[in-house]
Amino acid sequence: MAKTPQQIEIFVPGRICLFGEHSDWAAGYRKENPRIQKGYTIISQTNQGLYARAKPHPSQLILHCSLDGGKRLAPISIPMAPAALEQVAAEGGFFSYAAGVALHICKEQPVQGLEIDNYQTNLPIKKGLSSSAACCVLVARAFNQLYKLGLTVEEEMDYAYRGERSTGSQCG
Repeated sequence: MAKTPQQIEIFVPGRICLFGEHSDWAAGYRKENPRIQKGYTIISQTNQGLYARAKPHPSQLILHCSLDGGKRLAPISIPMAPAALEQVAAEGGFFSYAAGVALHICKEQPVQGLEIDNYQTNLPIKKGLSSSAACCVLVARAFNQLYKLGLTVEEEMDYAYRGERSTGSQCG
């Protein structure tokens, strides 16, 4: 088994949806009715995003976050147990997106915990630049890289999508 790195650096950009901005949540209707045609979107990444350092943790999901104005939020620590992660995801708070992604990953992958320090954010929150999606991708990518899961970008995106949907969000 490959040795887990001690710490990694990750940057995840935001995105601007140029066309088809509702394709992400509307795709859910295809699960109910497969005759609905696949939707399409045109997006572009931004040079703004989330900067983080991540390292493994034996039993917790620990999150340190910075907002786009430089303000630091108090860290949160969640046991890497499905019931605890599901509860935080369902609460719909600031950390719910990360908990939702961790929930799906811990159910399906051989991982322990994770500590993420989102030390810089220059992506405006709640401004339509997909900050919640960037957060979800950040968590999926951190697990993938630290635990050498071998996930493709599409698989990281799938975990991010399912994690965001676990919060009750209609986006993804």
